Amino acid sequence: MLPTSPGDLDAGDTREQSPDSSAGAPVHSNEPTAVKIDLYWWEGCPSHPEALALLEDVLVANGVEAEIELHEVTTDEEATRLRFPGSPTIRIDGRDIDPAGAESPPALNCRIYRLPDGRVSPIPSREQLEEALR
Repeated sequence: MLPTSPGDLDAGDTREQSPDSSAGAPVHSNEPTAVKIDLYWWEGCPSHPEALALLEDVLVANGVEAEIELHEVTTDEEATRLRFPGSPTIRIDGRDIDPAGAESPPALNCRIYRLPDGRVSPIPSREQLEEALR
């Protein structure tokens, strides 16, 4: 449990107190924030294993400990309900890593990512993933 008043701090605790440390108020902590990552995929598109491997590599390289939840999208109705613009779709804390691509109509198809150099790719770039983690 985090301390909620100056008297709750141990002598060696260096966490800062918020100016208004009323009971139950959040205080600053150096503890990492949990990141929620979802990867949505469709079996008709073969690029999701490559996207998953890249995502896992980027997480390790950036010291991010997160569980990746995999979601298979199987019907047009599900694609519409999930606002699924194609496979693979990666969302971090509910936000699509490629906001421009997220605007595509929901569909069971392969997604196209625009790379920073203007080329297209079936998976996002390392840079897109790293930016989305910031």
